[in-house]
Amino acid sequence: MHPAFSVIFFTVASGAGFGLFSLLFITDVFKLGGGFSREQLVIGGIVAMALIVFGLLSSTFHLANPKNAWRAVSRFRTSWLSREGVFAIVFMPLALVYLASIWFEAPAWLRDTVGFMTAVLAWVTVFSTGMIYACLKTIRQWNTPLVPANYLALGYASGSLLLLAGAVLAGLQTLPFIAMAALIVSIAAVLKAIYYFWIRSPGLTPTMNTATGLTRAKLKLLDTGHTHGTFLTQEFGFQLAREKASLLKVVVFGLGFAVPGLMLVWVFNEQGGQGAAIVAALAGIAGAAVERWLFFAEARHVVNLYHGAQRC
Repeated sequence: MHPAFSVIFFTVASGAGFGLFSLLFITDVFKLGGGFSREQLVIGGIVAMALIVFGLLSSTFHLANPKNAWRAVSRFRTSWLSREGVFAIVFMPLALVYLASIWFEAPAWLRDTVGFMTAVLAWVTVFSTGMIYACLKTIRQWNTPLVPANYLALGYASGSLLLLAGAVLAGLQTLPFIAMAALIVSIAAVLKAIYYFWIRSPGLTPTMNTATGLTRAKLKLLDTGHTHGTFLTQEFGFQLAREKASLLKVVVFGLGFAVPGLMLVWVFNEQGGQGAAIVAALAGIAGAAVERWLFFAEARHVVNLYHGAQRC
């Protein structure tokens, strides 16, 4: 599949924003590290919402007809794209109410109830984003429960690293934030490794034989019927060399997981804590962006079987 920058930015930014907002609520409830002040909580929430809003705005650039964007949220019963849009829209006013309850020091029951609902909506929205791809049976690399699991893990990993940077800048006790980030980043790394191992195993992948139903001999396409690239071959037949994909996977693990892990140790030892925390957050987000580009580039739609590909 053609990796579109707008979708990559949307999924990475909104995932980090939803993850940050959810973890900010947990920090607020349990007063991790001594607890953020009222102003710091609101600033953290605004940063998370800015990531989500800019991500959603970016996603509109991927629409062929932006004037029909409202249709994307009108099929709630049958479309994960619609569910994602509806959950994101409901999230916004609740998030604002939660931040207002913090700022105006509303009763604890109201603050906790709205915050919990917001955190659940954030989780469900990121899950719905992953399901948009996981429900597509025509793309073997996406049609797996590992996809929404990876979207959740990477979104919350980015959010936990941003939260750690905020805790360091706010002068809080960093041990709970380091432990949280280390746990989530480790889970994300393991899930990503399992996913990469899984897509390398062809298994029962669609082939030219299964696509045509002719299974007595190996089929070979003699003529594609066109002499130039088409929308189908350009959008659904993105070519990526195996060596380049392997190199990018090393970059994903190095930039997205290894560097943040080293920076967490650096912060734990307090050797330039603020700089290390910021580097960890930026590296984690950059690694997630590379991972997302590779996620789209490696996907092979079955339509390629009718344009010369032997298997997908």
